[in-house]
Amino acid sequence: MSTTQIELHETSNIRTEGPNQTIGLSQEHPTTTSDSIPEQDDAVPEGGYGWVVVSACAVIAWWFIGITYSWGIIQARLVSEGVSEASTLSLVGSLTVACIAVLAILNARIVTSIGARKLGLLGISLLGLGEILGGFATRNVGGLFATVGVLMGVGTSMCFMTVSVLPPQYFRRKRGLANGIVFAAGGLGGAAISLFSDRLLDKVGPAWTLRITGLMTLATGLPAACLIQERAPVKRTTFVDWTLFKSLRFVLLFASGIIATFPLFVPPFFLPLYCQSLGLKSSTGAIAVAVFNLSSALGRIVFGLLCDYLGPLNMLVVILFAAGMSMLVLWPLSNSLAPLIAFTIWNGVSSGAFFAIMPTVVGSIFGTQKVPVVMGMVVTGWVGGYLLGGPIAGYMLQAYGGAENGTVAFRPAMYYAGSMSIGAAILVATMRLRMDRRLLKKL
Repeated sequence: MSTTQIELHETSNIRTEGPNQTIGLSQEHPTTTSDSIPEQDDAVPEGGYGWVVVSACAVIAWWFIGITYSWGIIQARLVSEGVSEASTLSLVGSLTVACIAVLAILNARIVTSIGARKLGLLGISLLGLGEILGGFATRNVGGLFATVGVLMGVGTSMCFMTVSVLPPQYFRRKRGLANGIVFAAGGLGGAAISLFSDRLLDKVGPAWTLRITGLMTLATGLPAACLIQERAPVKRTTFVDWTLFKSLRFVLLFASGIIATFPLFVPPFFLPLYCQSLGLKSSTGAIAVAVFNLSSALGRIVFGLLCDYLGPLNMLVVILFAAGMSMLVLWPLSNSLAPLIAFTIWNGVSSGAFFAIMPTVVGSIFGTQKVPVVMGMVVTGWVGGYLLGGPIAGYMLQAYGGAENGTVAFRPAMYYAGSMSIGAAILVATMRLRMDRRLLKKL
């Protein structure tokens, strides 16, 4: 590797002493490709048309993130109408998100073959079509699994890969801010869609709520996808870079992501039901989900910006620990509206930041050109948490009497979710300290 390829502070944060000696985590496998210092992302414009691309990605994120995070509103209505139990319907919403992980490696390969614009167009088309067709299956659980779970899930996975690989092509110093803006739009979308869906459910019912949302997705998402333009085509690579598993950094990041995704969707999926257990109106549940998503948007921007100043790894430790404490401490004490809103804001800020920080962590450690394959592999590890995180909480709730049994029935799910976040924080903190034990070091 030539000296022009070495980036000491912005990407690897590894010091060198002499031509053949490295200090830091790379001592464990100093000769492996996966542990080498990332290539320099030279000639990055730090803006220009990149802001148009960020805006287009933000519109796409508005829909694919916003819709998945607002599923709890429709889920609560379908439960109240006797379509199925919360544990089963939460599995529908979880399947939508799980497709991001299941198809991550495949989408990483597809984006190098057809380009980000075509992948974005295809993804937003399937997302909107899945919503429209889901409107014809609101009384059929199997139909919901096929349309909302699978079809929307495939579209969501393609949209996620699209918006994950583009900002790093245009930004390096402002990479955290760019990713934060994109994923913050998803939080804003979740807030707007939650309130919008609650109104539509009262006026036209679940079927037309899904159809109208699907039409709006296509009407705005397709033009946005047309504005996507890659600065340079992503290099074709293998589906899986097995040498990455020789790097302890990658292993710890991979494992922490597996654990961290289990609790992420527990609060937004179950806040409407929790509000019902407090005797609050259904509209209050929609407001709680909206507040969660607004807080999520704030967390994505704020922590995305803080990544650029304090380091993405440092921020990842902070937000995982904060999310865990919110579910272990504050949520169990939320027996009235005021503490519940406090929990919703706290958890929304910390949980939402996870999605903005992770691509920044990957880009800073492994380099821009490796973002697709590394993100593909990391996100694939999230499949268990995406698919089972919400349903496990649902089965715990059901086992303790359901929402009809009051807030005490939610306690096991709270403790399960909070403990998983703390466990993930410990793994990331271990990786961070192995790279540099100086706590104030930007990493």
